[in-house]
Amino acid sequence: MHVQIVSLSAELEKFPKTFALVLSAAICVSALKQSLRFALNLKSKTSKRERTMGARGVAILVLGLMLGGCMEATLEATREPASDSNMNARDMKLLANAPYAQVTIPEPYRRHIVSYHRKENPGTVVIDTDARYLYYVLAGGKAIRYGVTVGEETQAWSGVAKVGNKTEWPSWTPTDGEKERLGKILGEKLPDYVAPGPYNPMGARAIYLFQGSKDTLYRIHGTNQPEYIGQAISSGCIRMTNEDVIDLYNRVKVGATVVVLAPGHGDSAFNSRIAFTDGSSG
Repeated sequence: MHVQIVSLSAELEKFPKTFALVLSAAICVSALKQSLRFALNLKSKTSKRERTMGARGVAILVLGLMLGGCMEATLEATREPASDSNMNARDMKLLANAPYAQVTIPEPYRRHIVSYHRKENPGTVVIDTDARYLYYVLAGGKAIRYGVTVGEETQAWSGVAKVGNKTEWPSWTPTDGEKERLGKILGEKLPDYVAPGPYNPMGARAIYLFQGSKDTLYRIHGTNQPEYIGQAISSGCIRMTNEDVIDLYNRVKVGATVVVLAPGHGDSAFNSRIAFTDGSSG
């Protein structure tokens, strides 16, 4: 998927974070020095009126540098914070007792607002299984990018679907195929039904994908294994952190188009595949 984060952070991410912080600090210090030199030269080279105007300009620049933070704020400019404001009281209660350890999601897989070069309509969901990213398309050439866990190669699904239904804190009824495959992996029989809650592998939200009136049996859902975000280990469904799936759930509408790109078909500047509103692709 060919995207560009709209800020200096895109370039700074190419360097270790410590170096990036030093570089940002150096930029700020250099700008401040130039401003001070300019202020010192005002007295000998300008009129009283010009000195007053110049001093105001210096003050505005210094204030801007202070308010901007000049370092960490620059690096984090495009990150979309995982805010508790998206959660209801039930979410807060259940996630406070989550059975998994809190993990640090790698920076590339945290929620970001990015420039978006494909042509889907705002409100569309696009999943790049190669890059492990899900995009929620915004207006104005932007998208929210989330890191996800995708299906293993033999379990992956791709195609164009619609959001047929959405559920908060879904239950889980394993399919016969899941019982057979996961039962062998876990060395024990899977239950026929798992009640909603933090122990449920479906997580805090489920978004069900339909083609016409037919349930594809693939979902976008939360997880109780956030440490696997950015990997390909699922049964074909798309997993997100519970915080991110709550955010997406609050944005996406029933009936919205969902495009899951096939492995090896991620977008690029030379491959502008789009999904049209009638569900076809081209």
